[in-house]
Amino acid sequence: MTLAFALTFAVNLGLGVLLGALGGLLGIGGGLVAIPVLAALYGMDQHLAQGTALVMILPNVLIGFWRYHQRTPVDFRALGWMVLLSIGAAALAAHFASRLGAGQLRGSFAVFLIVIALYFLWQVRARPALAPRAVWPLRFAPVVGALSGLMSGLFTVGGGLVSVPALVSLFGMRQTQAQGIALALVIPASVTALFSYAQAGNVDWAVGMPLALGGLASVSWGVALAYRLPAMKLRLCFCAVLVGTAVVMLARG
Repeated sequence: MTLAFALTFAVNLGLGVLLGALGGLLGIGGGLVAIPVLAALYGMDQHLAQGTALVMILPNVLIGFWRYHQRTPVDFRALGWMVLLSIGAAALAAHFASRLGAGQLRGSFAVFLIVIALYFLWQVRARPALAPRAVWPLRFAPVVGALSGLMSGLFTVGGGLVSVPALVSLFGMRQTQAQGIALALVIPASVTALFSYAQAGNVDWAVGMPLALGGLASVSWGVALAYRLPAMKLRLCFCAVLVGTAVVMLARG
């Protein structure tokens, strides 16, 4: 093992620790921040950065979901249709994303992040002191699974970004409860998307594996912190990460 390889491995491992903790905190697996970081550190284009981030996302969301489930048990039967629709939508979207230009994909992702952040901020502003209130009955929840899969296939991290605000604002779930369910939806969609990106040659395993190992060591810390923070602060942190990531991606042009 050369010194350069050891140093690169250590940097990626440390980065994985930071991203895993952030992913556990926000219920997004850490890939949201990993994509622009990988592009900046290694000059990866959008496709390669998204595919490599998936290597880290998959084990992170597995651990993260289990930790959320331990604190707020998830009804697996209710998740069935959501998961099935998520898998199918992710496969179609990942196939489509591999044919988009890197610039188109990056710009679309940045706009998507800003729209989600603005929607979430509007929800906080409209009902800042009220508990979440259901607008739709739970029988419509599979629609969230389909949207989650589409976004996971397109952007690799979009599933949680869609499902968390939808579950909170439309189905009246608590923020931590929504984040746990979002992670459950991301797991099968991430497997599907990773397979598609790997088939297209858009995965750097040498970078992705140490990121994944670092994330495994820290994602539980992030989940524990999520349950200590007030719901309002957790939502504002969620929005701040979305906007910050979008700005960085747009700045890259």
